[in-house]
This record gives sequence, structure tokens and C-alpha cells, in this order.
Amino acid sequence: MNRKQYTSDPRYSKVLDNMDLLGIVDITTTRQHKNGTIVWKLPIKNYWPGNKENATYIEVASFSTGYVRNQNSGYSNYQLNKRQFEDEYFQAYEWKNDKQVKIPNQFRKWQRKTCVLIPIEIDRLEYLISYCLKNYYIKNANQVQNNDFVPKWKYDNLADAAKIDYDSTGKIRDLENKLDTIKRIADYE
Repeated sequence: MNRKQYTSDPRYSKVLDNMDLLGIVDITTTRQHKNGTIVWKLPIKNYWPGNKENATYIEVASFSTGYVRNQNSGYSNYQLNKRQFEDEYFQAYEWKNDKQVKIPNQFRKWQRKTCVLIPIEIDRLEYLISYCLKNYYIKNANQVQNNDFVPKWKYDNLADAAKIDYDSTGKIRDLENKLDTIKRIADYE
């Protein structure tokens, strides 16, 4: 999708502004565009344990079928749509003489998890922006500028160490001030 199509509607232009603010790039190919698919590349890399050198940028896509998917963060594309449970009922059976027999007026309830489809394109794009902001930008906020990943526990340990260093330098400064005071009193007497 080109930038002209984003500016055709105020909601689309808002999405474009958010994309520019977050550094998201539209990498939709001509074929994907004809199929109603929009693909975005985020400025955040996938980090898998032991595979830091081959990390790729996260790509997410919006499909005309109503799905929103992550394109490259796993073995296969997975849906980012919200999930809901749907109840299904099946006729209850029991075994009698090695045969299945229906139990009259009894049903078994089965719950299945399904994706909530988003049929309108602009709604999918707005959902995709908010999902990426929450799950990739905020949760990966401890990735520093040069794309090095710093685990949260290391960051916390560094912060604690800095606090200890600050506390110890403060104590040293207090002791030096007391020593200076004692020397002035001794020199005065």
C-alpha cells in the first residue's frame, strides 16, 4: 500500500502518523496488495536464544479475511486476533454390547477457541498498531538503540549495583566530611 492511500481518509492518516512515529515501514508487495493484504516491518528484531546473529525484523500483516498475523516470529504465522470460546453440543453416546448407542435427550458440551475476525480494514490496522505497541514496543522496551537485548534481570541487577555504588559513595563523602570537621576542631584547640 502506498502512502497516498493512507492519506485518503482521516483514520488512515492517523494510522500513517502512528506508523511514522513508531518507525513502522509498509513492505507490502504488489501481489499482496491485490489480495487485500498489508504487511508492516517493525524496527524491532526477533531474538531467539543462541541465534542473535541471524535475528530478523518483526513483520506483521493484515489480511482481507479478517485475520491479523505475525509473519516471521515462529515456525509458522500465528494469529494476533483476540480469542473467544464458542460452545458446541454433541449427542451423548454410551457403549452397550461393544456398540455406541445414543443417549436420548443428553448432549455433551464442547468449547472451542476461535479467533475474533476483524472484517473492516481500518479497524484491523488500528488493532495492529495497538497490538504492536503493547506487545512489541512496551514489552521489548529493554532493547537498547543498537538492538542488543538486555534481559530484565540483568537490567535490575545493574540498577541495584548502581544504587549500592551511590550509597557507598555517599557514605564515604559523609565520613570525609566528619574527618574534616574533626581536623578543624583539633586545629582550633
